[in-house]
Amino acid sequence: MRFIGNKENLIDKIYYILQEREIRGDSFFDFFAGTTNVGQFFKKKGYQVFASDLLYFSFVLQKAYLENNQEAHFERLLADINVQSNLLFSNPLQEIVDYLNCLPLQEGFIFQHYTPQGSANLPIPRMYFSNENGKIIDTIRTQIEIWKKENLISENEYYILLACLIETVPFYANISGVYAAFQKIWDPRAVKKMILRPISFVLGNKENQVFNENSVNLIEQIKTDILYLDPPYNQRQYAPNYHLLETIAKYDNPEIRGVSGMRNYEHQKSQFCNAENGLQELDKIAKKGNYNTLIMSYNTEGIMPQKKIISTLEKYGKLELVEFDYLRFKSNSNGESKTKKFIQEQLYILQK
Repeated sequence: MRFIGNKENLIDKIYYILQEREIRGDSFFDFFAGTTNVGQFFKKKGYQVFASDLLYFSFVLQKAYLENNQEAHFERLLADINVQSNLLFSNPLQEIVDYLNCLPLQEGFIFQHYTPQGSANLPIPRMYFSNENGKIIDTIRTQIEIWKKENLISENEYYILLACLIETVPFYANISGVYAAFQKIWDPRAVKKMILRPISFVLGNKENQVFNENSVNLIEQIKTDILYLDPPYNQRQYAPNYHLLETIAKYDNPEIRGVSGMRNYEHQKSQFCNAENGLQELDKIAKKGNYNTLIMSYNTEGIMPQKKIISTLEKYGKLELVEFDYLRFKSNSNGESKTKKFIQEQLYILQK
């Protein structure tokens, strides 16, 4: 999934740096879970994973990838519906995905507000999804909710199916990287018919715990060997950048506004999008957190100054700063920094 600050391409390097310093343990707390890529990585390494995020769509991914440890069998649902898979080596999830891909289309909230036909009454009709794909999203999302209400799927299976939808949607969204705005010309991939894709299960045997709340509220109750922070680097809040994924995940028919059809995100704002507030939060986390090692990923363009980060953290233990270059996320290439292809990752390592 395209996601600002996604550490998918950096996590191997980060893990190598930790191994070099013999920083290990049995538990890992992903403080800003996002896409869950970091949590998945450490789950695969055998850690018990704790994860949290203010965004509900992230919580959906956490439930499916981190909390869930087994492949889903959908026994109740498969006994209720008639599924005929064309795949030779099909599995229960693939059979359900195939079924959802063949449902008669219906119009719902996404079609009505985020496709050109559905929002034709607006001065600028919204072009987030093609008319057909808007209906496909509504159809699949509605059916998943019906199955949940009819008790045909377990809570675990519910989040797995939602995760399939959340992971599929970005491949067909008419955006340049985030959902704060849609493109005025159709991206070639956005006009292709959407086909729901199954997720891959991350199997495990540890009792992982996930949360949909401000992680600061959890720092004293969760004891962890490694506390990993990957906060926002700039003043742009994550919630408006991913408002459509949030709406698809919740499917709560929210009040929306503006050209982009933004939902309210007043209670999903990160303090780290303000330098002074972020430093205060960081101090609180470093001071009150129940951890052996705190790791914070940041970069040289972050709004919190390096000197202030160091002075905040070094009060609580042995601090080391490791820096390395990495490729810039496209949506961050703006202003004077537009000519920069690489920026520097800063890895703050605090051992209590």
